[in-house]
Amino acid sequence: MPSRRNVILGALGAAGLAAWLKPKDKGGVYTPYFTELNQTLKAAGIGTPSLIIDLDRLDRNIDRITQTLGTAPWLSYRVVTKSVPSPELVRYISERASTQAQMIFHLPFLLATTQVTPDADILIGKPFPIAAVDEFYRKHTGAFDPAKQLQWLVDTTARLQQYLDFAQENQLTLRVNLELDVGLHRGGFVADEALSDALGIIRANPQHLTFSGFMGYDAHLMGIPSALAKRELPKVKARYQAALDLLDSQFQDLVTQDLCFNGAGSPTFRNYQDKPLLTEVSAGTCLMKPTHYDIASLEDFEPAAYIASPVLKRGQGGRLPALEWTAPLIRAWDPNQAQMYFGYSGNWMADIEAPPGLASHFAYKSSNQEGYQASNKVELDVDDFIFLRPQQSEAVLLQFGDLLAVRGNRIEARWPVLSGTGHA
Repeated sequence: MPSRRNVILGALGAAGLAAWLKPKDKGGVYTPYFTELNQTLKAAGIGTPSLIIDLDRLDRNIDRITQTLGTAPWLSYRVVTKSVPSPELVRYISERASTQAQMIFHLPFLLATTQVTPDADILIGKPFPIAAVDEFYRKHTGAFDPAKQLQWLVDTTARLQQYLDFAQENQLTLRVNLELDVGLHRGGFVADEALSDALGIIRANPQHLTFSGFMGYDAHLMGIPSALAKRELPKVKARYQAALDLLDSQFQDLVTQDLCFNGAGSPTFRNYQDKPLLTEVSAGTCLMKPTHYDIASLEDFEPAAYIASPVLKRGQGGRLPALEWTAPLIRAWDPNQAQMYFGYSGNWMADIEAPPGLASHFAYKSSNQEGYQASNKVELDVDDFIFLRPQQSEAVLLQFGDLLAVRGNRIEARWPVLSGTGHA
């Protein structure tokens, strides 16, 4: 039989363990930044979920790119449209960054951009099926000149032959940029016979194909451990340089002053400041800085995009359908379930940002009325806003209609997003 002393010690140990396991209160109130943003949206009569662009933060992010490239005068900047999919947003970025270059990944976006920005310099960011190329030429109208302003990305000699056949049939000249596999292994050429064959096809058909450059995307550097990425980066540059060497040694007649040697992306554009290799870098997502881009190389960039979801309902927490009797126990155990809020829509690719301590409730995941649990320290009222930070930008920014461009305590503009089925 256990002694009285052991029983007491056991009871004290159990009580201590329970106290240690009991959830701590995580609740809090808006920071001054979100207090002002909440007041701004309410004063403007915003009553639906909205995507907010903070113009002051965006300005500073744009300047971080241009200041970086200012140390490497051989590099220019190309805006990745899919990451900021609004013509006016792209225009705003382009004007501040002094660039007309865009990278586009989606046929409807391409058609729209050639209409609203006829002076754009466009590089297609992924190989389009020949049917999409055909659709572009059937639908394109206006001052934009594809023969001078558009580069089609090609990843194989088979696709290049398709493009050549199409150009011959339609009496067109297509500018062709060859995709390089610099280590991502998502397709493209390496410096071997296939690349020589592709360049040879272009050389043999100058009336229908124009070589415009190379594109090598190094996104894998973001997805591998930093120590491995550090060893991989010189290999990435060497693979790109090998393609340049092949071009220079065997196809000097294709080399012109205006060739586009594109590479990098938001996480990696700063890797090309040391010496000339690329002529330009592409970036877009870093300007918004969604949560997926909370990485060391972008530590100085600021989140500039938020979802604002109005609070529809506020009530007592802990109440589960058909298990209402457990509510007092749940609230007593977990202070973070003292309250329940229901927002307007929900279930986005986003993380809750404000107020602190708000958390999505497992029983109320919904695209209609998302449920959130919170402690009594959270002081939201109905018609206040829950703020969430997107996990990525290209798909999320398209889900809310016009983007609300906010500076300080006022909405400066409402920017329509690019239209078209799906996203890039």
